[in-house]
Amino acid sequence: MGPLLYETRVETLEALADTIVPGAKRGPGDRAVAGMSPTGGAVAAGAIELLEWDATGVSEGLDDYARSLNQHARAHADQHGVVLEEGVPEFVALPFEERAALVRTLTAPGHPEKALWVLLVLFCYMAYDSAAHLHTVDALKAGHPGLTAMGIAPPDADGLWRFPSYSYGRPLADLHPDTTASGSPA
Repeated sequence: MGPLLYETRVETLEALADTIVPGAKRGPGDRAVAGMSPTGGAVAAGAIELLEWDATGVSEGLDDYARSLNQHARAHADQHGVVLEEGVPEFVALPFEERAALVRTLTAPGHPEKALWVLLVLFCYMAYDSAAHLHTVDALKAGHPGLTAMGIAPPDADGLWRFPSYSYGRPLADLHPDTTASGSPA
């Protein structure tokens, strides 16, 4: 099989990412993002950028993932009597509830492709919950939706995080006497 059109691949994978962590539509013509949340989801958090990052180990196979996801979507639609809009990638054409049902099927125990789909789903979620493809300081400055939603505090002006109050309400250990003012050993 030949390469998938880049736009088809991106739209299909955006729809998958949006199924994992739903977000707000980017505009009235946005088909990939279903608009199931008033705030930014995995797509706004950079799921496509993370998936396309060669460090993930999945970037070379994204055409195959998108092609397979659309094939599964076509079969799912046929099985459940869902009429798909022509000219739109099949997974994108599924209503949100059907997208979610298909993802549950693909990631269910016993599904022969479970490991492949769980891997892709984890990367979609990772874009939202950790911004693994971005420097944390830059992501926070840009208002990354996941880090912001989780309440990750910005660093001090020098780019370092310091925590003046203890999460357990008390220090867990006394500072070693050779600890410098910066927190490093002497």
